[in-house]
Amino acid sequence: IENALPYNLKASSEKDALNFPKPVHRLDNPTSGILVIAKTKFAQIKLHQQFEKKIIQKEYHAIVIGKIPESGVINTTIKNQTANTIFKRIKTIQALQNGSLSLVQLQPKTGRTHQLRIHLSGLGHPIVGDKLYATKSVMMHKGLFLCATKIQFTHPVIQEKMNFEIEIPNKFYTYLERESKRFLKYQ
Repeated sequence: IENALPYNLKASSEKDALNFPKPVHRLDNPTSGILVIAKTKFAQIKLHQQFEKKIIQKEYHAIVIGKIPESGVINTTIKNQTANTIFKRIKTIQALQNGSLSLVQLQPKTGRTHQLRIHLSGLGHPIVGDKLYATKSVMMHKGLFLCATKIQFTHPVIQEKMNFEIEIPNKFYTYLERESKRFLKYQ
């Protein structure tokens, strides 16, 4: 990502402009979606402070194995650190392999490495395509079905609430539809 940013973003003309635009948070390598980028040192510092104070709100969507409960909170530690995730089931379909698949909305309240993947796997509902935290018995798919779909933060300069949101990737719906049709055809 960092290598592509200078070719896709206009450089800042501010005195404290960074040599290259820098992401202020991370997405796991196979995760897609929204990423916040800083162009100045001031913005980078202020956005990092918002992440540290847990002011920035993020939302993800994923497809998981099985019928996950309708909603809930996962409060389990990751590497001896508190980790909290709120989840809500959006849709469940029947599937040939593993019985069912669920589309879920996720709101991490902490920012631990691989938090959503670890939490969902620990709950018994690993993310489709997660080769790191899923067992071999679950359905594997090319690519991880996890996407950062929404982020809200305070703009570091103008101090206004910023809210960015993208649609759930079409590949999520295509995959669910295909698996649902396979179930109906071969059940």
